[in-house]
Amino acid sequence: MIGALFPLAKPLLHRLDAETAHNLTLRGLAALPPLRPPADDARLAVEVLGRRFPNPVGLAAGFDKGAEVPDALLGLGFGFVEVGGVVPKAQPGNPRPRVFRLTQDRAVINRFGLNSEGLDVVRGRLAARKGRPGRVGVNIGANKDSTDRLADYVACTRALAPLVDFVTVNVSSPNTPGLRDLQGEAFLDELLARVVEARDATHPATAILLKIAPDITLEALDAMTATALRRGVQGLVVSNTTIARPGTLRESGLARETGGLSGRPLFTAATRLLAEAHLRVGGKLPLVGVGGIDSAETAWTKIRAGASLLQLYSSLVYAGPGLIPEIKAGILTRMKAEGATQLAPLVGRDAAALAKLPG
Repeated sequence: MIGALFPLAKPLLHRLDAETAHNLTLRGLAALPPLRPPADDARLAVEVLGRRFPNPVGLAAGFDKGAEVPDALLGLGFGFVEVGGVVPKAQPGNPRPRVFRLTQDRAVINRFGLNSEGLDVVRGRLAARKGRPGRVGVNIGANKDSTDRLADYVACTRALAPLVDFVTVNVSSPNTPGLRDLQGEAFLDELLARVVEARDATHPATAILLKIAPDITLEALDAMTATALRRGVQGLVVSNTTIARPGTLRESGLARETGGLSGRPLFTAATRLLAEAHLRVGGKLPLVGVGGIDSAETAWTKIRAGASLLQLYSSLVYAGPGLIPEIKAGILTRMKAEGATQLAPLVGRDAAALAKLPG
């Protein structure tokens, strides 16, 4: 029903600036009566992170920063939803305008700067939904003005781990000055050690995931995957938005805006990095493939590159929620053609070839 209405609402939403349109979408979802998630074909179920996901198609962090509508989003057919990013103290983020649609490129640039209502507000909302069905994770970060960023991640982990299925450690947002410095080997080792310790002290069953940037070198990827394995992280999210600006972008004026680029132009770089990560961790860590998923074909490519789970966000701006069942149906069609009854044997099948995608 909601998917069918999107083509009617899209012209109105796209006349508004992107952030206003997004806020109206959140209000609309909050006003809807509770939706029962559609039953998924059993062949789409994925067993990872110690949990069963009804299907692999998830919503990436950034859409529901404040955990306002996770259940409404699950009702659209997502197999899981990641809320946040969340930081300990409320912060407004960067000045508006801070998000831009590159319509001709089916892309988005944002420089939100981890705007957040803060840990207490998000914890209250997640506590209120505790016990409801549906897989929900949370993305955590550090305050822009923090004097101890490691402590910020620990505080978020301690408060939120008992309320979610997984916690994603975000050290790859390009919009918080210095945050990507935490991807360095020494910083990352201490950060993950302290986050895992905080998780173990509060709710050991909650999975810890690490989200990485698409702009890192293969040498940095070597170090990050080794650190994640050593510190007992349960999965990697590959990848965040990029600071690069491909020469193929058609919206050349908007492309000059600072911030992270997401959507279709990110697909190749993010998928190549995903495949490289799979080649390094093999079956030791499940991977969440993010970046440029806007069709069943791109979703299927992510699986072949090594993704056990998928996340999308920017494509919803252009295709709406009807994209979710379209992707799931397309995955099933491809599974049938392969004679597969489960996704697991297909994950990473073509990683070696996809790691060589042209840049």
